Amino acid sequence: DVRAINTSSPKMLTRQASRLALQAGRRSFGALPASTASYPDYVLNAPETSVTTLDGGLRVASETTIGSETATVGVFIDAGSRFETEQNNGAAHFLEHMAFKGTTNRTQQQLEVEIENMGGHLNAYTSREQTVYFAKVFKKDVPKAVEILGDILLDSKLDEAAIDRERDVILREMEEVNKNQEELILDHLHETAFQGTGLGRTILGPESNIRSLTRSDLKNYIDTHYVAPKMVIAGAGAIDHGELCNVVGDVFGSRVKGGSAVDFPMEPAIFTGSDKRVRFDSDDKAHIALAFEGAGWTSEYTFPLMVMQSILGSWDRTSGSGRNIASKFGQEVAEHELAHSFMTFNTAYKDTGLFGIYAVAPDNKLEDLMWYMTSNLVRIVHKTTDEEVSRAKTQLKANMLMTLDGHANVAEDIGRQLLTYGRRLSLAETFARIDAITADDVKATAAKVVNDQDHALAAVGPIHGLPDYNWIRRRSYWLRA
Repeated sequence: DVRAINTSSPKMLTRQASRLALQAGRRSFGALPASTASYPDYVLNAPETSVTTLDGGLRVASETTIGSETATVGVFIDAGSRFETEQNNGAAHFLEHMAFKGTTNRTQQQLEVEIENMGGHLNAYTSREQTVYFAKVFKKDVPKAVEILGDILLDSKLDEAAIDRERDVILREMEEVNKNQEELILDHLHETAFQGTGLGRTILGPESNIRSLTRSDLKNYIDTHYVAPKMVIAGAGAIDHGELCNVVGDVFGSRVKGGSAVDFPMEPAIFTGSDKRVRFDSDDKAHIALAFEGAGWTSEYTFPLMVMQSILGSWDRTSGSGRNIASKFGQEVAEHELAHSFMTFNTAYKDTGLFGIYAVAPDNKLEDLMWYMTSNLVRIVHKTTDEEVSRAKTQLKANMLMTLDGHANVAEDIGRQLLTYGRRLSLAETFARIDAITADDVKATAAKVVNDQDHALAAVGPIHGLPDYNWIRRRSYWLRA
């Protein structure tokens, strides 16, 4: 059920959250008892998210924090490296760089001076499915921030000389990214898991494209993807929603092309069981990522996968928990000294995802590590306990609340949810969906995602002791529980 919850009355909200939890349970795997505990005031009285759709289809959303003197406002675009082709792969990230190199109304120096004089912060980032430009400013400067964002997005100069200069900057950035083993291994994982599709391409693009992309390529990307149905203007903090709508209407209104979702088809993601291994023995630590095909944002398996992620957890040998971590896998890794660290990841996209474990381990422990890793993944299919699920749900809710600390995080949450869900889920609804999950739901999800399923693996470093694909594949199921 994707209907919004009425936030006008706490009592009404409690009843609606309880009812939605029951519906969410029936829709997925199990149902809650008829009596659902009411949520604390900080959940029921969370600020409302106001959403307005302008005439051209551009959505404006905001959450106001009473008493705040600063705000974050951003433009969230439903376009990233997944929406590129082999020929223009890297265009979205290239545009992120070019946005700050001057517009038809401001030189690069004028733009930088104007932001600094406001005491503001202007930045951007690109992911596989989204591109985001945002500004952090004082309350009085919100209209000016929106105007600047509109200027760099709609009137970027895209000077040929600046494009050529930026090529070297991006190539240096690529060198730095490739030195970060975690980023590198996850790029390799996507490359092999979604080979031949948009999700398999890197965000920066190949070196050949960085050297050859033209002004025309960048302009075509803007004209295709920077359109009203694929854009959300989101703000949080000292925001007046009515004023924000008026400013956005003035700045973006008639200048952003309309259309419908069907005008911008998305290449489907196809998961392929495979691996990519890059061996070099100069290092003494191997970096390994093992993943199964997960679920998209709107899948009924999304929330159970989040709970699974909390159950498996993460661990680092420098942490104070040692062997006393709640995660059974963490306990075994610590006891047998199998790895320096590991973390469970659950990456969701529109129609698919990746669920797995990333680990850094010594080269002489890889076979033991993979045995315990696969064993703990399959254990969730058969032996997940109510205690584990209860603890994981509490951890998940706490982590969700902590990620909403700060206006920038709230604005990002609003923009992402409007692009993925079409609306923002309230805290009460989110908690209700989490509370609806039972141990049987988690087992059923693990059975679908992990049990006897093909996997994708990426590994870098001294991996001579890492078992082959078929060895790992045979351990994705138990012959008896």
